[in-house]
Formats: sequence, C-alpha cells, structure tokens
Amino acid sequence: MNTNNILWHDHHITKEDRSFIKQQRPCILWFTGLSGSGKSTIANALENKLYEMGKHTYLLDGDNVRHALNKDLGFSDSDRVENIRRIGEVSKLFADAGLIVISAFISPFQSDRQIVRNLVNQNEFIEVFIDAPIEICEQRDPKGLYQKARCGEIKNFTGIDSPYEAPMNPDIHIKTDVMSVDESVQLIIDTLINQGYLNG
Repeated sequence: MNTNNILWHDHHITKEDRSFIKQQRPCILWFTGLSGSGKSTIANALENKLYEMGKHTYLLDGDNVRHALNKDLGFSDSDRVENIRRIGEVSKLFADAGLIVISAFISPFQSDRQIVRNLVNQNEFIEVFIDAPIEICEQRDPKGLYQKARCGEIKNFTGIDSPYEAPMNPDIHIKTDVMSVDESVQLIIDTLINQGYLNG
C-alpha cells in the first residue's frame, strides 16, 4: 500500500479538550486473562460503576468485536496478533476521544500487549491481569469451550494447545478465585482515583 499521499490531519479540538469537558483522564484498561477468568463479568460491572459515577466509558469485548470488525480473522497465532493490533488502534481512538476504554481480550502474547501500550502516551495504558487457575476456568467454562478444546473440536485454544503468557508485572492484578466481582471492581476504581484518572 502506497502511503505517500496520505497525510495526518491535526484536529482543532484536542484530546485534552475532550477530556476536560468529561472531567476525567482518558486511559485504556486492558483486561487480559484466560477464557473463563472473569474478564467480561468484571468489565461489565466496572462500566456500570463508572456510569453511576458519571464517567464516560466504552467497553470493547472480544466476542463482540469478532462479530464485526474482526470477523475475517481466525485463531491462528498470526490472526490473534492482528486481532489485538486492530483492537489496540480502536482503543487508541476511543482514548483520544477522552474516554476511559475497557478492553477485555485474552490477548495471550506479552509482545502484543506491549505494542498496544506503545500506541498511547505514558500512563494511558493500564494492564489488568484477570487471573484464575486454568482448572477454575475449566470448571466455569461458561461457553463450553474448554470441553470442546479437550475433545479436539477447537484448535489453537489458549491454555490448552496455544500458550498464554501471563503479565510479569501487571498494573492491577485481580485473582478471581479469591476476590469477588465487587472487590475486583473496587480495586480498579481505587486505582483510578489514586492515580487521578477520575478527578478531571
């Protein structure tokens, strides 16, 4: 693709302007963890709480995005990389709009999460490790995916026949086998308050 004739256009209204009228600092809360760890459950509960607080958010969920934007992608390693790349770019746009973006994706590879972190300004990417032992995730198995993967009906399933690289030093670490949804949400809210994201 020839990009020589494509120019970046700066907007008159900046991210700082859009954030100011929302009285919040934009950021990307990047939820990573195995299927069944609780990413979507906690992400939805967090967005509800932030809405009650009058904050401006948008929730990006893995399954929903694969129904539209990324419906052309499969689950090979290369497709997983492209899936996260696209979501990273979309998340960056939402953050530029001044929103608190909640992105809930398995995103199994550390290098891909780092690429998304590098897309935005320092401290705008908050890695949230939704951590649960795989045996707990398999017990929950809300979609029956682990059982299908164990039976060979699904290939390249993270945690079974495709690796998951757990964050080495996540910004927020939530262990859903010992923490309730409410406790998990409160930990994230407290972090956002302490770091000045919710104070305008």
